[in-house]
Formats: sequence, C-alpha cells, structure tokens
Amino acid sequence: MKLKIAWIGKTKAAAIQALTEEYVKRLGHYAEVEGLALKDESSLLKLCEAGARPARHTLVLLDGRGRQLSSEEFAKWLGDHQGRSSSPLLFAIGAADGFSEEARRAASLVLSLGKMTLAHELARVVLLEQIYRAFTILKGHPYHLGH
Repeated sequence: MKLKIAWIGKTKAAAIQALTEEYVKRLGHYAEVEGLALKDESSLLKLCEAGARPARHTLVLLDGRGRQLSSEEFAKWLGDHQGRSSSPLLFAIGAADGFSEEARRAASLVLSLGKMTLAHELARVVLLEQIYRAFTILKGHPYHLGH
C-alpha cells in the first residue's frame, strides 16, 4: 500500500518535524509512505485528478466536520481500502482555515479526529499515530493493546 500524508504550509516547530519523521519511519514497516508539504490546496487537488501522474490518489481530508471513527473502525476502513483498491491513499491536513467545498467533494472520506479543535500541525502527528495504530491493529501487533 502507498500512503501520502500531505499538509499545507511549512512546518514551524522542530518537535512536530521530529514526530512526523518518527511516525513516517514506523509506518515504513507496513506501507510505502511519504510526508509531503504542499504550497496550497490546488497542489493537493492536482494529485487527485483523473490522469494524475504517477497515479491518481484516493483523497482523505481531515476536517472537524468529518466522520468520527474509533481506532478499530479506522483500521477496518484502511484494511478494506487496501483490499479493494490499488490507488495510493492521500491523507491531507489543511491550513488553519480548512478546505474548500471543492476539496471536500473530491474526497473519498472526510475524517474528523474528534470534536475538539487541534492545531493543524498537531493534527498531523495525531493522524500519523492513528494510521500507525491502524496498521498494528490489522497485523495483530500488541501496540494497540498497550495504549
């Protein structure tokens, strides 16, 4: 499975960058994964257009108005996608002002990390940890049970 975790804007905090790198490294045991800083939303949408190269991505947007899933439900969704599609998954965290309706329509899933508002850089780390947790659930690794 191929994954891209994209965020709009530059990373300001060294701690966020370090945690991003740590979880991307951990995820590398389960999937081909890439962290990607994008300039703006239009750069994100280009990755999801028909005919995009190297491949069209399946878009998952992080948005407070999105669907809330438990870690187990998210793992099932990820496993189902892995079983039914070869398209790379593109998880996207927007800028502070969120995503446009166009981006929301382009998404296969609009996902919320919860009802509380998170800084977008912190949301990236939480998302990465939850993707890692989902793979450990799917593989029967004890990480999920110990946390």
